Amino acid sequence: MSKFLHRIAGPFKKMDASFLASFARNGEFRRKAVQTILLATAIFALLGAGDPATRFQQIGHQMMCICGCNQILLECNHVGCPASDGMRNELMAAVDRGDSDSLVEQSFVQKYGPTVLAAPTTKGFDRAAYIMPFAALFLGFGLIGLVIRSWRNRPAPAIADGLPPVSGASLEQFREQARKETDL
Repeated sequence: MSKFLHRIAGPFKKMDASFLASFARNGEFRRKAVQTILLATAIFALLGAGDPATRFQQIGHQMMCICGCNQILLECNHVGCPASDGMRNELMAAVDRGDSDSLVEQSFVQKYGPTVLAAPTTKGFDRAAYIMPFAALFLGFGLIGLVIRSWRNRPAPAIADGLPPVSGASLEQFREQARKETDL
C-alpha cells in the first residue's frame, strides 16, 4: 500500500515552497491568471445575452395587462382582451429592435402609466412598498412585546373587603369546615 501512495504522491513532492515561488515569479503564472480573469468576465458579461424569445418572456412577466384583469401581461387569458394583444405586439417589436430592458419598461410606463409594472420600482415613493411590510412587522412585534410586558407587570387583583387572598393549608381548613357545616 505504501508503494502505491509513493507512486501517486511522487509528482507532488516537487511542489515545495521554492517551486511555487519560482512559478509565481514566472510570467506564465501571470499570463494564465489574466486569461482566467478575462474568461470569467466574458462568461458573466454574456450570461444575460439570450435569444429574443427569452427576453420577451422575461420582460413580459414583469408587466401587467392594463385591461383591468390584474394579471401578468403574458398570462392574460380572458377572451377578447382589448389590451393584451396590442401590448404583446409592442413588446415583441421592442425586443426585435434590440431595445434594452429598461428602455422597454420606460416606454411602457410612459404610454400606460406606472401600473403597467408588476412590481414597483425602487425609486422615490415606491420604496414604501418594500419598506412598509417590514416596518409593520417590527411594529407588530414591538406592540406584542409591550402587551406581554404590561400583562406580566399588572398588580394583583384587589379584594373588595380588603382581606388578603387565602391559599394553601388555610384554604383546605376552610373547605373542611364548609363540608362539616353543610352535612346534614
